[in-house]
Amino acid sequence: MKSVTIRSLKHETGAIMERVALGETVEILRRNQPIAILKPVEKPGRARPDFMKRLEGIYGDRVLPTTATELLAADRGER
Repeated sequence: MKSVTIRSLKHETGAIMERVALGETVEILRRNQPIAILKPVEKPGRARPDFMKRLEGIYGDRVLPTTATELLAADRGER
């Protein structure tokens, strides 16, 4: 964890905030005593939808006779 003084924070705010935005935690010191910690906000990760689980919920164990690729190929013909 990087430590910076209040004076450094005042004069280099943009650079310090960029470091925090990149994931670094910064400790703020006043007269060599820690008074605050700046850390990046933890964003919840966006989970991708589980398409296989969704398909299993719709179709169960059934296997369709033709795939979507085969249907599209038949529809397009000999293009």
